[in-house]
Amino acid sequence: MRYPAHISDKKGHLHIGSHDTTVLAQKYGTPLYVTDEQRIRENYQLYYDALTGYYDKVQVLYAAKANGNLAVLKVFASLGAGADIFSTGELHLALAAGMNPEHLLFNGSSKTDTDLSTALDKKIRVSLDSVDELLQLDAIAEKAGVTAEVSFRVNPAMDVPTHPKIATGLATSKFGIPAGEIVSAYQAAMDAENILPVGLHCHIGSQILEVEPFAKEAEVLISVARDITDIGVKLRFMDVGGGLGVPYHRDTDPVPTPAEYADAVMPVFLDGISSIGIRPEFWVEPGRYLLADSTVLLSRVNSVKRSHKTFVNVDAGFNLLLRPAMYDSYHEVVVANKAGPEDSKEDKREVVTVTGPICETGDIIAHDRLLPPVESGDLIAILDTGAYGFSMSSQYNSRPRCAEVMVNDSLEGLMRRAESIIDIKQTMNTLPWQK
Repeated sequence: MRYPAHISDKKGHLHIGSHDTTVLAQKYGTPLYVTDEQRIRENYQLYYDALTGYYDKVQVLYAAKANGNLAVLKVFASLGAGADIFSTGELHLALAAGMNPEHLLFNGSSKTDTDLSTALDKKIRVSLDSVDELLQLDAIAEKAGVTAEVSFRVNPAMDVPTHPKIATGLATSKFGIPAGEIVSAYQAAMDAENILPVGLHCHIGSQILEVEPFAKEAEVLISVARDITDIGVKLRFMDVGGGLGVPYHRDTDPVPTPAEYADAVMPVFLDGISSIGIRPEFWVEPGRYLLADSTVLLSRVNSVKRSHKTFVNVDAGFNLLLRPAMYDSYHEVVVANKAGPEDSKEDKREVVTVTGPICETGDIIAHDRLLPPVESGDLIAILDTGAYGFSMSSQYNSRPRCAEVMVNDSLEGLMRRAESIIDIKQTMNTLPWQK
């Protein structure tokens, strides 16, 4: 298997950075997420450098939904990134991490009055998803005596090569205003007393392994930008969203790079804004690309069962990694304590299915994988779990969520403690008639 640069096997053990995963699992327990800070920084720099090689007004907004841990957000804040936020919780975490409110965008198709009020109070721009939401925000801004700076999210009606559940630019998607109706929405914003439209926003989907759809998206945005500039909108930024995918099938998936992304998108963007006579900031919202390969999920083998197939039963299930159950997603798995070349010889391996402890038939981490002979007590490492791993976890079956550790060169630290049964119970009440 082709590991990312920060993952290696040494003396039969899988390492992340300079850290032996078997040692980390012994120290912190399992299940355990382990994230390499340096890998996050490397991924970010690749993205930023590719875009700024074309244009000097680039702002990266990290997609906070991918991994909302405060330590992760602090890494991005230290690099000058902002964030695409989808809730008041993500808003507060981004600010706590030290991100500039001017580089936050509150996105989403169903915001509450509290969401909108908090965004206004913290001077954070809002990406509006409907004219109804525009009217709500205008009323809230009037009551607060402020002017709300906004963008609208455009639905470009684009079919993209990804899972339907993460294709957000389809004509049938719940997100955005159809491109054919967007000019009237901006006109309504121009007419509103307490609204100032300053941006244009779009996002076509996630885990896209081709760059052509992003170039087509840029063409749609340029067309919209021309139309709304004609009615007097002065664009300060154009946000093209995120969506660049990663190679979960490490030996077979195509690997589009940020440089290839920039080569496809930036000429369309630059030619377009030049023809319109504007020079807005270029905003982009990567999440998965920056985080996915930075992290491994370590899980201890509880038992091995041989029936119609061989099941390797581990202590992490879809309560901690939902993607395989929700999207039929693929993650490479490695026996972390048997990771050397000697253990990888084909004649020593067997086909197994890695399953979790959840009371659901669909709780399968990995179907039919060739692994070295696995025994109870072995350590399974699930790769590429930094994005939409812990952030989509739950307490299903009343299982406490696991700890998260960050490593940084020779350093290591707990960035989230494991939950306990007490954590599960503490928000519950015994009702008066049950005492």
